[in-house]
Amino acid sequence: MTPAGVDRARALLSAAQLADGHNDLPWALRNLAGPDPREAVAAIDLLQRQDRLHTDLPRLREGKVGLQFWSVFVPCEFTGDSAVTAVLEQIEVVYQLLERYPDQLALARTADEAEAAFRDGRVASMLGAEGGHSIAESLGVLRILRRLGVRYMTLTHNSNTPWADSATDEPVHDGLTDFGRDVVREMNRIGMLVDLSHVAPSTMRDALDVTTAPVVFTHSSCRAVNDHPRNVPDDVLARLAGNGGVCMVTFVPRFVSAKDSVGIEDVVEHLEHAREVAGIDHIGVGGDYDGVKSLPAGLEDVSKYPVLFGALLDRGWSEDDLTKLAGRNVLRVLRGAEDVAKGAGYTDA
Repeated sequence: MTPAGVDRARALLSAAQLADGHNDLPWALRNLAGPDPREAVAAIDLLQRQDRLHTDLPRLREGKVGLQFWSVFVPCEFTGDSAVTAVLEQIEVVYQLLERYPDQLALARTADEAEAAFRDGRVASMLGAEGGHSIAESLGVLRILRRLGVRYMTLTHNSNTPWADSATDEPVHDGLTDFGRDVVREMNRIGMLVDLSHVAPSTMRDALDVTTAPVVFTHSSCRAVNDHPRNVPDDVLARLAGNGGVCMVTFVPRFVSAKDSVGIEDVVEHLEHAREVAGIDHIGVGGDYDGVKSLPAGLEDVSKYPVLFGALLDRGWSEDDLTKLAGRNVLRVLRGAEDVAKGAGYTDA
């Protein structure tokens, strides 16, 4: 990428809201400072550059991130009541961040609120629950998470749930069970995005058969480019146009390439393939920062988004296409889910 391309990208992302689909900072803070949310947030000053993390507030600004989905992740080792407790603690981490840095971060429950926060010069903050095991097979817990502001749930993490197959576990259900289909329907009803990252292709296809709202892949890349089970097959990518959903291409090196040395050009290859198969209206970005130990060369932390967008400008992507990639597509998906929920009579408490 050229310096001129990076400068153009910075200018573009100053005007166009950049939405990142997945950042694991809340769990990284827990790992560094312990499980108490208040203590975890108080222990680390995110107004200063933090070399142990991929994310801090100065680098979010440098990266032009305007909408961040904070993952309220729970490892699969937590099950039942302990998983519910852990996801509530992770939600509280985000709320503690919002209280500590009110001039920098703003809670956004809707697309309109996200855009308002961006206009106000703050990073719009949305929550995403990573792993359906965190609801402990309770639709009541699912509804509670939504009332607390969680806007998406990843149906599985690395292991199957009792109602959905994961991409990285031995298949048990051949996709979704009847209860799993009920989970998708309830997520539609309450305006929570169905996140199909981490799930098996059979689960992806079942969810697309059931859903009446657009879906997301918050941090997945393309299986045709790198044959990793965490990536999305072409037939599923092709269905996003009919569904209205978005695949947010991730930077996780082992998902991006089988090579030992992974660089920004490898991520560009996934973005261009996803654009070709799904269409320009159905792609986004989800770095998975602070969820992995290393990132591709050129994308080492959250400050690097202008470098990626500069590389795409140099390859001939239009500014309108990059505005869609940055966040316009994701905001449309959020509104689509909100419209489905309103049509079902749901009002966010």
